[in-house]
Amino acid sequence: MADVETWSTAQSAADGIASYDEKLSAANQHCSDDEDALNESEINGNWTPQEKALHEARIKAKAKRRMRKSSRNSTSDSLSESGEMGGVDPNSPKGKVPINDRKSRMGKGRGLPKKGGAGGKGVWGAAGMVYEDEEPDMRDPNYDESSQGDTVYATVVPVIDEKELGKMVNPIVQEYFEHGDTKEVELLLKELNLGHHKYEFSSLAVSLSLEGKASHRELTSRLLSDLSNKMMSQSEMARAFDKILKELPDLLLDTPEAPQMLGQFIARAIADHVLPMSFLDFYKGRVDCEHARVALDRATVLLSMKREVVRLDNVWGVGGGLRPVKHLIKEMNLLLKEYLISGDVAEAEHCLRDLEVPHFHHELAYEAVVMVLEASGDNAGRMMIKLLQSFWKSGLLTIDQMNRGFQRVYDELPEISLDVPHAHTIMEGFVDLCFQESIITKQLRDACPSRGRKRFVSEGDGGVIKN
Repeated sequence: MADVETWSTAQSAADGIASYDEKLSAANQHCSDDEDALNESEINGNWTPQEKALHEARIKAKAKRRMRKSSRNSTSDSLSESGEMGGVDPNSPKGKVPINDRKSRMGKGRGLPKKGGAGGKGVWGAAGMVYEDEEPDMRDPNYDESSQGDTVYATVVPVIDEKELGKMVNPIVQEYFEHGDTKEVELLLKELNLGHHKYEFSSLAVSLSLEGKASHRELTSRLLSDLSNKMMSQSEMARAFDKILKELPDLLLDTPEAPQMLGQFIARAIADHVLPMSFLDFYKGRVDCEHARVALDRATVLLSMKREVVRLDNVWGVGGGLRPVKHLIKEMNLLLKEYLISGDVAEAEHCLRDLEVPHFHHELAYEAVVMVLEASGDNAGRMMIKLLQSFWKSGLLTIDQMNRGFQRVYDELPEISLDVPHAHTIMEGFVDLCFQESIITKQLRDACPSRGRKRFVSEGDGGVIKN
């Protein structure tokens, strides 16, 4: 019975709604708004409660739609009068606000972004907002209970590939040859992650120095000594030299003297405790390469000669600018004396280049002229002219260095005359020969001092000089 009553109530409500729709449509077609209001007041007395509730709801919805329409029209009119389009697209129909606009569409507010620009998807937050450290979430799939409280964040540098190692190391070594600061190289290597290729830095540095000067090899030996036991162990250094020994046939193409130089490197490294003392013993009877045997034999000979010396500091000599002046003068004197004995101009030129002091070549010109003045015969003068002419043509002695050396002799000629009475006469003849061979300029020849002979007629002639 309850179901029947419920069904009859719903059926009556549906019939009431249908009759209400028919009545409302008829009223809208034939009556104005005022007449609708009057008819409504008349009909309300005959409506059921359900019909009356539905009617009130429809009236409220209609009023809301009218309010929205009027607010939109007023907003568009104000914008058109002020001439400001704001975020409205001028091409959009009826001046509608774009869908992606973050401003209010209700015509209310100050026209600012929602939440001050701090809300919405993909937004980091308002300017000046400071985020606090978030505690790890246990529901996070990556949550690790064992590492709770021990999380450490660090910058990870990837390991350098073997193919890119040369591109990274070569500039470092070349710059080191210019400044000679081992600490800077150490700092640069710490920034690189060489990984298990760390030993290859030493082999590349030695290979580059073999193609350079003696001063470069001296700097490389010092670098290996400073890096030893700090960044590289003796086993890693031994591995680097073992690699160079295997690459000797290729190094010979650019550096024919590579075996002898490598032997000197090995001897210096053992003396500096860069390599273990047993390094040479490991290769006894195990080397098939002829060039490697030459290098190892060279190292053995140097170590046997310098057994009482802790360090082979002079195996490469001392780099040009690092040598004391007295040592350079001694080396140039020895060079000229050996030349006067052998007469080998090429060997003298080679020795002068190895000194690596182009700024001090005026000392060679000075010492050569002094030796000519102190020599007993004319042979020394002819040989020195030949040597100076060769150095002049090859560019070892520049015009500035040549002029400076001869001018020093001119200034000291009075003192030299105390030991060599005929110094002025010998100097004039030597300068004339040098000018004839185009070794010196005419101005330098004319600057040569000369001492005239003063002979008095007698003691009582009153100072008359004989012409």
